[in-house]
Amino acid sequence: MTLPALLTACGGGPGGDGSTITLGSNSSDPVPKKAFADAFAAYEAQSDGRKVKVNTVDHNTFQENISRYLQGKPDDVFMWFAGNRMQFFAEKGLLHDISDNWQEYKGFSPALKAQSTGADGKQYLTPYYYYPWAVFHRRSLFADRGYQAPKTLDEYVALARQMKKDKLDPIAFCDKDGWPAMGTFDYLDMRTNGYAFHKSLMAGEVAWTDKRVREVFDTWRRLLPYCQQGANGRTWQEAANSLQKKEAGMAVFGLPHPGAQFPKDEQDDIDFFPFPVIAPEHGQDAVEAPIDGFLLAKKSKNLKNKKTLESAKDLLKWLATGKAEDIYLKSDPNNIAVSDQADISAYSPLQKKAVELVSGAKQISQFLDRDTRPDFSSTVMIPAIQKFISDPNDVDGLVNDIERQKKTIFAAG
Repeated sequence: MTLPALLTACGGGPGGDGSTITLGSNSSDPVPKKAFADAFAAYEAQSDGRKVKVNTVDHNTFQENISRYLQGKPDDVFMWFAGNRMQFFAEKGLLHDISDNWQEYKGFSPALKAQSTGADGKQYLTPYYYYPWAVFHRRSLFADRGYQAPKTLDEYVALARQMKKDKLDPIAFCDKDGWPAMGTFDYLDMRTNGYAFHKSLMAGEVAWTDKRVREVFDTWRRLLPYCQQGANGRTWQEAANSLQKKEAGMAVFGLPHPGAQFPKDEQDDIDFFPFPVIAPEHGQDAVEAPIDGFLLAKKSKNLKNKKTLESAKDLLKWLATGKAEDIYLKSDPNNIAVSDQADISAYSPLQKKAVELVSGAKQISQFLDRDTRPDFSSTVMIPAIQKFISDPNDVDGLVNDIERQKKTIFAAG
């Protein structure tokens, strides 16, 4: 979808009397799209005649055009991410302050509130779910071949080598969408250099020419021979399908990705292990667990109407309840509720394992394109990682180019 079409599809619309709330959605895949439809229908059923008009746009199109969208004709409510990605737009004055809503919210931890708070101390995000990243595989494949989940990088490489001998693609790999490979970079950096270093790197405080960053790419280069070739032309759905078909043995993914591509009767065969240890001093302390949620767009024309603003905030209050999360997760069991008021009794073994992974983490990252500036991640890091995947031999040239562009972007403020 082109940018003009995106801005036409997402934004404007009814809402003058406060009865209709427009909502920009990036959940274009069938499973989450239906789950959100169920949640919004449940809200409408319990509200006093309010309606939610959902404008769904392809995930990548939405993500790559978010800045223009928020500065153009955005919907009243839109789906987006916690952390830096939210804080960046709050600082630009593109989000509505919902601190008054947060005074009524229950069931959210202080950490969740912190991830929903801007640099000014005000809250802008209503969190809805999170999902950890790990190394996913099929339980039956590991059992049939006698594979053991590796704990260290050397064991990971040894397992990949054996899978290759067994005529498998050891690691399902993709980056056509521009973001999937970022998860691998994040884990390699956090396992090699630690969470604090990674956060400083994402904040622009550490030079990409630092020898520690070069070490990350050198380690990644060691893994590339075991990754599916042609990753820059493969979508995450295609990579997940190769895992499902037992053509590939492992994949670094977020919890929803394999679940969305496995048939219902094969869901119980999905398993994962934490990304392996590289430097013992950092162990597996950090876990990548992005948080998604809902925000109000400051430039929405409808929200200038007091009644529509009240309706939009009312929708967010309802979405912040455990009941709203229960309805969503009933249709999409590939995420984890953020509210401690949600019913976890129906969680699958995979969801319960995911909760244990995150609860046992000493640090939690959001994701490369959420932990740094959106203009840096989209204009610099997407092409840089794709270039590395296609030509991994010039690490010096790569990091020098990233650092040069980073200085320009971060200096611009």
